Amino acid sequence: MTFSEALKQQRLKLMLVLPLLAGMYYTIVPDMVKQWYQDENYAHGFFVPIIAGYFLWQRWPDLKTRLVKPDVLGLVVIMWGLLQLLVAWLGAEYFTMRSSLIILLAGMTLFWFGREILKGMAMPLGYLIFMVPLPYIIYDMLAFPLKLFVTKVSVAFLKLVGVVVMREGNIIMFPTTTLEVADACSGMRSLISLLAISVAYACMLRTSHARRWVIIFSAIPIAVATNMLRVIVTGILAQWWGAKAAEGFFHEFAGLAVFVLALVMLFAFGQMLQRSGGATHE
Repeated sequence: MTFSEALKQQRLKLMLVLPLLAGMYYTIVPDMVKQWYQDENYAHGFFVPIIAGYFLWQRWPDLKTRLVKPDVLGLVVIMWGLLQLLVAWLGAEYFTMRSSLIILLAGMTLFWFGREILKGMAMPLGYLIFMVPLPYIIYDMLAFPLKLFVTKVSVAFLKLVGVVVMREGNIIMFPTTTLEVADACSGMRSLISLLAISVAYACMLRTSHARRWVIIFSAIPIAVATNMLRVIVTGILAQWWGAKAAEGFFHEFAGLAVFVLALVMLFAFGQMLQRSGGATHE
């Protein structure tokens, strides 16, 4: 039978499982949504399920006609997801706890509908990982060296254009003021959101898989470069107007402007890459 026919036939099972999943994650998912709201690094989390839903809708004409072949291997994946949830809950490890929901959804898809259906749903399900905030230990492990790199390169450029400046770690010292390159200026915030957007953008383009990967990975240098620009411009302004150039409205506006610039660069690069290679239906 086809996937659409199987959904109709097994709608009772789905109606029973969905409340069960809601009961298992009734505190886990709301806490994750709360973090999206409170932590600007993960504000994009609100859009991830919507984009995943769009990918599912886009694939539905093909998915609904695929033949269903239930696979018992799905039980192994389901057990893995349940064990992951239990261990993470006992250890209060939020990333593993939250991501276990994606494992369970993949396992149930494989068990009830088979590999062909799971293959078709791989992108919508896999994209959900972007809604799960990284563990703080991993975030800090990535943000700290990136922060130092951005500071070092920015100071080198400032010296090159004649600005009197010294660096100590992530602290930039001018004759009249001192600035700190915080996590927000390291590029991590832009990078996390830009990676999620780059994956969605690359998958929407009609181009080869290789070019899609190039577009996705281009988010890394784009995020770093635009945040360097933010630090450099802030440093130049701070030389003339002091620390107030890095505070208040200007600081918030600069962050928004840098992210918009990063988006423009990402989309422009994607269009250039697509035109250079021609469209494809891959």
